[in-house]
Amino acid sequence: MQTLHMKKLLRYLLVLVGLLLLVAVGIVVSVNSGTIDISPLDVFRIIFLHAYEGTLDSDVIWKIRLPRLLTAAVLGGALSVSGFLLQTFFRNPIAGPFVLGISSGAKMCVGLVMIFVVGAYGQIPSWGMIVAAVAGSMLITGFVLLFARRAKNMSMLLVIGIMIGYICSAITDFAIAFAKDHEIANLTTWSMGSFSGAGWKNLGIICVVVGVAFVCAMLISKPMDAYQLGEGYAKSMGINIPLFRLALIVLSSVLSACVTAFAGPISFVGIAVPQIAKFLMKTSKPVVIIPTTFLCGSVFCIFCDLIARTAFAPTELSIGTVTSFFGAPIVISLLVKRSRRAG
Repeated sequence: MQTLHMKKLLRYLLVLVGLLLLVAVGIVVSVNSGTIDISPLDVFRIIFLHAYEGTLDSDVIWKIRLPRLLTAAVLGGALSVSGFLLQTFFRNPIAGPFVLGISSGAKMCVGLVMIFVVGAYGQIPSWGMIVAAVAGSMLITGFVLLFARRAKNMSMLLVIGIMIGYICSAITDFAIAFAKDHEIANLTTWSMGSFSGAGWKNLGIICVVVGVAFVCAMLISKPMDAYQLGEGYAKSMGINIPLFRLALIVLSSVLSACVTAFAGPISFVGIAVPQIAKFLMKTSKPVVIIPTTFLCGSVFCIFCDLIARTAFAPTELSIGTVTSFFGAPIVISLLVKRSRRAG
């Protein structure tokens, strides 16, 4: 028994170290990749020795590449953890903020703010975008929960989520009809999903919001473990089910809303990455899966952003295009496995 426990701990440690190494490799490769060629030695000097200050190479690294890849890492982890929390809530591996229409709700509210509020007042603080995204996420989550009580199976709930997403998109498109040309351009670029607008100021806000939500998720990992075994068991352990379910939804909404506010809607990350984390760890224990999912999401989005930037350079793909290309097959395989088990 003790040997088995040690093997599990060794596996957890090796996977976490491996993911950290992949994050480091992704950062190194991303910083060295782009239309402006900078040698690895110069990159090292610029970052660690603060050499060549004021030069083009220094500005490209400090003002563009570093904040962008760090934003991709943090938001990728946030979206992945959000997906895991939703999957725990619904006890279904196919649940996720994009599929259930939650990201579309955040997109709708942020879009309305960008068109009407920013158009009227010129600019709003970063936290205003987060508040708008959280409001949209919570609104759609409320509708999803309302329908979840009446939906007979998860497939029906997924269809409902997709339909809610279409409704949110229709409302956004209706608002665009009253927008100015430059507002339409900004909204279109943002809605495609991209980390290109990343900056150190926004990264600081992102780290605070995601950090607090991540710590809160870790604090309720033990009740999550009990909840995975059923509501009856969780109640017998003294867990306040309504309060716990509310915590799951709020944390998931805040994490996915933060991603939508600063990078636009990004698809399939919230569904696919938690499954990858569970496959690597061979467990579903939240205290293990939450940090693993965060690191997996960071690695996934760093390399997807790298592909988006460099695959057809100087043309840049939207991050949602790349994540869909790699994430959709995982979701399809999950659906096939579930249909076989049901059969």
